[in-house]
Amino acid sequence: MQVSSLNEVKIYSLSCGKSLPEWLSDRKKRALQKKDVDVRRRIELIQDFEMPTVCTTIKVSKDGQYILATVVTFEILSDDYSKIVFLHNDRYIEFHSQSGFYYKTRIPKFGRDFSYHYPSCDLYFVGASSEVYRLNLEQGRYLNPLQTDAAENNVCDINSEHGLFATGTIEGRVECWDPRTRNRVGLLDCALNSVTADSEINNLPTISALKFNGALTMAVGTSTGQVLLYDLRSDKPLLVKDHQYGLPIKSVHFQDSLDLILSADSRIIKMWNKNSGKIFTSLEPEHDLNDVCLYPNSGMLLTANETPKMGIYYIPVLGPAPRWCSFLDNLTEELEENPESTVYDDYKFVTKKDLENLGLTHLIGSPFLRAYMHGFFMDIRLYHKVKLMVNPFAYEEYRKDKIRQKIEETRAQRVQLKKLPKVNKELALKLIEEEEEKQKSTWKKKVKSLPSILTDDRFKVMFENPDFQVDEESEEFRLLNPLVSKISEKRKKKLRLLEQQELREKEEEEEPEGKPSDAESSESSDDEKAWVEEVRKQRRLLQQEEKVKRQERLKEDQQTVLKPQFYEIKAGEEFRSFKDSATKQKLMNKTLEDRLKIEAKNGTLSVSDTTVGSKQLTFTLKRSEQQKKQQEAEKLHRQERKRLRRSAGHLKSRHKRGRSFH
Repeated sequence: MQVSSLNEVKIYSLSCGKSLPEWLSDRKKRALQKKDVDVRRRIELIQDFEMPTVCTTIKVSKDGQYILATVVTFEILSDDYSKIVFLHNDRYIEFHSQSGFYYKTRIPKFGRDFSYHYPSCDLYFVGASSEVYRLNLEQGRYLNPLQTDAAENNVCDINSEHGLFATGTIEGRVECWDPRTRNRVGLLDCALNSVTADSEINNLPTISALKFNGALTMAVGTSTGQVLLYDLRSDKPLLVKDHQYGLPIKSVHFQDSLDLILSADSRIIKMWNKNSGKIFTSLEPEHDLNDVCLYPNSGMLLTANETPKMGIYYIPVLGPAPRWCSFLDNLTEELEENPESTVYDDYKFVTKKDLENLGLTHLIGSPFLRAYMHGFFMDIRLYHKVKLMVNPFAYEEYRKDKIRQKIEETRAQRVQLKKLPKVNKELALKLIEEEEEKQKSTWKKKVKSLPSILTDDRFKVMFENPDFQVDEESEEFRLLNPLVSKISEKRKKKLRLLEQQELREKEEEEEPEGKPSDAESSESSDDEKAWVEEVRKQRRLLQQEEKVKRQERLKEDQQTVLKPQFYEIKAGEEFRSFKDSATKQKLMNKTLEDRLKIEAKNGTLSVSDTTVGSKQLTFTLKRSEQQKKQQEAEKLHRQERKRLRRSAGHLKSRHKRGRSFH
């Protein structure tokens, strides 16, 4: 049973609980009730109160003993269910007695609604025709129809006080007829009167609902969502109520004890005062509405929905519960005497800080958030969707935490360790703990196990030679292991416990395990404080060291004297600029004329006039690097040959005196 409240009016939904399948055995039903809280707390007011598909019409007999629900329009002619008339969609009219089907006939045109006139025993049928067909049940024949000015008629009703017959047309008018004289006595233009300054009308309003109350009051519902309240002595409406949804009005009912009108469209049921039009309360079911029935002289409301299950609501303010379910009054009184904080199953309460964490502060003031106390209510589906987008691994983290808690609960109070190496004891303890976790975890058992480092001969030296001892005070160790302080403290603590255990085992054979819970809690709190202090200490030391290094670098920069830097140019090269290569590249992209002008300007090309009137061009060609290297090599070769050659000046010719060689 769900409870909702609007304008301090409590509405109890009696059909929101889970329904049990019929094919379940009694044993399984009892077991399901024990397991499921919703099933155990549900109130099944009427068993199997549902249709195979959907329900379009629901009514209660005059004696209040029977509830009838169908998918077609019907009318109960007797006080109980012994005489019922059904209007089918194929123009057939069926009469049913208490034993079942009795008689069937047809009308000329498709019918939409009908009413029964008790004084004359006439059935008035309206539908896709301008005529109102009359079927007299006493004579068993059709009488002359009533000719209206409308092309089609949608609804009709007969006043129980004086027998006035009214029909609503698709042109938005209501025609009133006197059954005694079979003449039209009144015409109301409801379409024109439904248009007000605040209403927005896109189509011509048609009449979709019609209901009399007393001798002089009539309520008319239109297809555009307006309800007009008329006094039959006037052609102007006393009050126009708009549902603000633009949906056709399905049904209109009067509640005389509180002077209320219950009007319903496919989305909402509104209850408002017929004198002032002030809203009393409203009810918005989960599924679309087809019809609404107010149980006589009570506060129970029955609805036909676009779902197999029909709705049952109880509003104590409207009246007491029916006699066959009077326990509802005691139940609601107990709930009101023991008020509890209202918890909405479909909504999540969030504070402003929660909205900032989720990034939903821009929704404040929108229909997605409903302000309540110091926070807001939001749809639980929207909350889960945004929560998953903000932190997609929340469930995995929760699952890992639960697994870790289970492992810690099953883990022994103390670690049993036989021997530890002399070198790198803390590293060996870490490896042993990881090996124990692998053995306890089920998914790691399936993986092919690798040999442990402690038993591997290749790493044996690391636990025997002191040169391989890990220096925890080094800067690299501290930077690469930010949480090493906490981990090392835990391992050191375990080492101390193990050493104490070994000493006690030497002295005594048996030793009771475990500690009092108070000692463990105090020790854990001390560990946390020590860890926090250690983290702060390490942080301060690193900050001080960084500050000292910055000061040293600053001092070195201040002592450094900047000197000019010189570059050596090769022989034969002429320095022009650092952008010489870029200049040459640009020069090659220019035309011959432009290059000649640039060369003449730079002195590479000289132009002079001769005496005979011609011009003389002189080019100063620059040697390439390869030519310069070749000339330099030839020069060195000549100098070397000159040093190594022998002089022939001492040799003389025998025949004649020759010149000496040099």
